[in-house]
Amino acid sequence: MMDSSITIAAVILSISLILSRVLYVIYWSGRPVRNKRVEPVSTLIVLGSGGHTAEMLNVLSVLQKDLFAPRFYIAAATDNMSLQKARTYENQLADKTGAEVDRIAQFMQIYRSREVGQSYFTSVWTTLIATLHALWLMLKLRPQVILCNGPGTCIPLCVIAFIFKVMGIRWSSIFYVESIARVKRLSLSGLILYKLYMADQFFVQWPQLQRIYPRARYVGCLM
Repeated sequence: MMDSSITIAAVILSISLILSRVLYVIYWSGRPVRNKRVEPVSTLIVLGSGGHTAEMLNVLSVLQKDLFAPRFYIAAATDNMSLQKARTYENQLADKTGAEVDRIAQFMQIYRSREVGQSYFTSVWTTLIATLHALWLMLKLRPQVILCNGPGTCIPLCVIAFIFKVMGIRWSSIFYVESIARVKRLSLSGLILYKLYMADQFFVQWPQLQRIYPRARYVGCLM
């Protein structure tokens, strides 16, 4: 009887500590870090097919590149076009600055959780593989900043980044920019990150979205 009481108390204490840590992470996420020294931060950039990559490269064009380095570009394993565009972008930057692309940018692919038209039954297995691959990448890269704007490939990466925060492994600030195509409602990726308080900063490009999701910040059209 005594052993069972101790076990229950230990479980309750463990759950309480985990919930406290989760609330701590949610509270401090998005708050500016007060650091007088301006140092570059390693940045993970999640690319997506369609207009996602074009929008992301547009976002990058207004950032101070030397503060977001090195840059790690990640796209789905079946999305070669996005990485090709990112390489072209980095090559153009290198031509202007004289920097070596290999030193400031890396390009890699990640397994997709679910392909278009794939059955939900088989997607259970592919989601597990994608999550394990995302875990391996996050352990390898340990980015300080994650930039994403809607592709489903960002979800396992952001979930693992949030878990790393809770566990004290790495504090990665997640910046999410909702696609300009989302006028009246968030994408599924955006909704997950918004509802679960995973994104440190959440940006939308239409004022009506900001009214519906008040924690989001309206930044105007970026395209």
